[in-house]
Amino acid sequence: MSFKLAVIGAGSVGFTRKLFSDLMTVPEFRGIEVSFMDINPHNLEMVTQLCQRDLDENGVPIQIQATTDRREALKNARYIISCFRIGMLEAFEKDVEIPLKYGVDQCVGDTLCAGGIMYGQRGIAVMLDMCKDIREVAEPDALLLNYANPNAMLTWAANKYGGVRTLGLCHGVQGGHKQIAQALGYEPEEVDIICAGLNHQTWYISVKHEGEDLLPKILPAYLADEELSKTEKVRIDILKNFGYYSTESNGHLSEYVSWYRKRPDELKDWIDLGIWINGETGGYLRVCREGRNWFEEDFPNWMKEPAFQFTAENRSNEHGSYIIEGLETGRVYRGHFNVMNNGCITNLPDECVVEVPGYIDRNGISIPKVGDLPLGCAAICSQSAWVQRLAVEAAIKGDITLLRQAMLMDPLTGAVCTPAEIFQMVDELLIEEAEWLPQYKEEIEKAKERFNAPGRIPAKNYKGIRLKEKSIEEMRQNKEEARKNAAEADKAKSRPAAK
Repeated sequence: MSFKLAVIGAGSVGFTRKLFSDLMTVPEFRGIEVSFMDINPHNLEMVTQLCQRDLDENGVPIQIQATTDRREALKNARYIISCFRIGMLEAFEKDVEIPLKYGVDQCVGDTLCAGGIMYGQRGIAVMLDMCKDIREVAEPDALLLNYANPNAMLTWAANKYGGVRTLGLCHGVQGGHKQIAQALGYEPEEVDIICAGLNHQTWYISVKHEGEDLLPKILPAYLADEELSKTEKVRIDILKNFGYYSTESNGHLSEYVSWYRKRPDELKDWIDLGIWINGETGGYLRVCREGRNWFEEDFPNWMKEPAFQFTAENRSNEHGSYIIEGLETGRVYRGHFNVMNNGCITNLPDECVVEVPGYIDRNGISIPKVGDLPLGCAAICSQSAWVQRLAVEAAIKGDITLLRQAMLMDPLTGAVCTPAEIFQMVDELLIEEAEWLPQYKEEIEKAKERFNAPGRIPAKNYKGIRLKEKSIEEMRQNKEEARKNAAEADKAKSRPAAK
């Protein structure tokens, strides 16, 4: 088979190498055209070298085209994978640390809450530029597979305003599926699930084994599990109160609702420091910085190690390669994808992005109608969907009023801050992230005047609950763990014991 794949944001070694090697496990795809694009030529060169070495040692006659020119990468592409992070870790740090000054404590900050909203403001501007390029130079009706966060917001913008057919993809459903199965004593392939909701806020509304309903067994199993009962306290509490288990991790879920991170003295009751994803303040930022630093340090050794083997047993559960395989070969694939709702979940707004079951084959992408979510789950998702809508519209228009409203309506931000604090926080975020926010140019000048005027609200100087970032020397003492962190797309896959 012959078609072109373009990876935009290819300097991300965890995602790019894994997604690309997954695709190369499909024998029919070993003659495709491949282009990697990133604005960071150094990262791009390192990732391209690794992936090209993998190709060469597997005897695959593909020569990767690496470029910093996005239009060149997209030219004639049938499939585009986006995994970019606008502003890189420099902007990510501002998303986490500035809201923390106002008492908004985030574990991740890439989907909702103050950090996710700002991440969306940066990413949507670039997403629309990229969609314009796709429309102009890619294959007609090219498919964009979006892995970039905030996934729902970027997928929403690409579909509604970008004019590009887009699926949002995430591995949260697969991770929770495996965890539930193991807690109940099964292998994941023995347990059939249906999930529905919003990305990072999706609910296991059906869990069955050979037709038996396992939903009533989940809570007792988690409470009885010595490890899960300590590391998943937020998810368990949501399960108790709303009757359904959420796809998202303890730390991620805790920042999407108003109940668990608003009082600094109580946060310790809900999180665990065995791994960042259990709730550590700024935990994802820390491990991303450690991973970046270690990849720089260890890259020469990566090139000396055996290449990835393109075999079925080494294929990950990331959706991307299976979707392309289904569309090109007709092999049926069932997964959970982020799409415009359009009546799929009947008690959520039609105009929002939902994460729901879907089927892929040669006929295309088929999304069955889910119907109503359980009412409590729908209530949680509905508030988040409106925050996302406000944030998307704010980013499209450069509208500070809508941006402030998104922050006001965000469950955790609103639970912690007064309107005056939120307005000042928005000004500070706009000022500090100005280089990535061209649509707010005029508003940023006004924000500077307000922020520097007398009467500024003092910072709360809250530090959160966090672990020390490891130095290169400390990571050298456990090279295997450091390398795994740097290489893994899902940085929450390994779950050490609770602390």
